Amino acid sequence: MFTYPMAKKKKKPNSGNTIAVNKRARFEYQIEERMEAGLALEGWEVKSLRAGQIQFGDSYVLLKDNEAWLFGTLIPPLPTVSTHFIPDPTRTRKLLLHRGEINKLTSAVERQGYTVIPTAMYWSKGRVKVEVGMAKGKKQHDKRKVSKDRDWKIQQGRIMKGRR
Repeated sequence: MFTYPMAKKKKKPNSGNTIAVNKRARFEYQIEERMEAGLALEGWEVKSLRAGQIQFGDSYVLLKDNEAWLFGTLIPPLPTVSTHFIPDPTRTRKLLLHRGEINKLTSAVERQGYTVIPTAMYWSKGRVKVEVGMAKGKKQHDKRKVSKDRDWKIQQGRIMKGRR
């Protein structure tokens, strides 16, 4: 009796492709619109990202000369980086966007007072992508309201759990 070989199982699309999420951005800013951008990286940076080493709590996007640049992102080098090469963990990295997307971001920043910040970093088809968002800063009372609502939801869950 002949049996057919089993087909390989396909990977799930969201199986571990998120590198990092900027939770501070959601707390500090009201994010209006998001878009995907590529990122120009060096080899040692990609290896560090595969190891999950990144910090972009204080990072932001600067639009200059019709180009987008990512500032303040810390990607610490792995100890296995070559000894004759001195890596710069906080170097400025170029964001890869289409001209229309850059123009849209530039006009929003200059005319409407938006800030462009990175919200997440993830893998897409073997390439590193950064999700950037056009955001407006929250006022102090908005931040208090968000934390108050979050605490109330936690307390509600405890009350409902006790009723069961």
